[in-house]
Amino acid sequence: MISERVKKEVIRFQKSEITEFVLYTKLAKATKDLKNKRVLKRLAREEKEHYNFLKKYSNIEVKPNYFKVALYYFLSILFGLTFAIKLIESRERKAQLNYKDLAKSIPAARKIIKAEEIHEKEIGRMIDEKGLHYTGSIVLGLNDAIVEFTGSLVGFALALQQTSIIAGVGLISGVAASLSMGASEYLSIKEEYTKKNPVTAGIYTGLAYFVTVFFLILPFLLFTNPFISVGVTLLNAVIIIALFNFYVAVVKELSFSDKFFSMFILSFSVAAVSFIIGLFIRSLFNINI
Repeated sequence: MISERVKKEVIRFQKSEITEFVLYTKLAKATKDLKNKRVLKRLAREEKEHYNFLKKYSNIEVKPNYFKVALYYFLSILFGLTFAIKLIESRERKAQLNYKDLAKSIPAARKIIKAEEIHEKEIGRMIDEKGLHYTGSIVLGLNDAIVEFTGSLVGFALALQQTSIIAGVGLISGVAASLSMGASEYLSIKEEYTKKNPVTAGIYTGLAYFVTVFFLILPFLLFTNPFISVGVTLLNAVIIIALFNFYVAVVKELSFSDKFFSMFILSFSVAAVSFIIGLFIRSLFNINI
């Protein structure tokens, strides 16, 4: 017999295990890659085994958390399968500590801890997502757009001070730069003789650059005050930097804060320099639009 306190813990873990069983089953049905399908089915099977093991101690059936299932499934569609799986596993890593406490009351629970540790070590190589092979290309496009274009827009805003003109100049520059970045990445990958498709890499880089540029220009299309537009653009830049670095931190299992602050400091340093240059050019050439 186990105490009521331990029983509550068991039920909580049961809910987590059955939720992950339903999620992995759903992801397995959705993926077309046969290797990934097999991996996900294996994970689902193991989570169901953990659930059944815990049910022996609680003696009750527990329903899955369908909200979490829907949330993680949506994230897998939005950010990719690897992101969703790594996010789930990072949560399980925290649960391992609680399982160790549970093992004091139920020693047999140690086998769940061991299985979760194996998941943690193997999950990176078990899931093979083709899009992740081009993470470097996406990083190149997004990083260059954030660092270069944030500063450029701030400079344009100080020099021109008309949002429609700033948006027009920015859009022309952004399209040209995204095509240039895509072409450069294509040539770079072609010369490296890697397994990456140079055309695909070029598309990822150019598209990442253009999408980032669009969100940075958007405030100048929505507002007439250039300084409000600059403020919203800088806010958009922070959001993009945060989202992107959160994605990379989860997928690559890196420190979010280190990557975020380094990119944030670099981007806003360039923006500050561009602000000063824009002010200087406006004064030097007596631009008054």
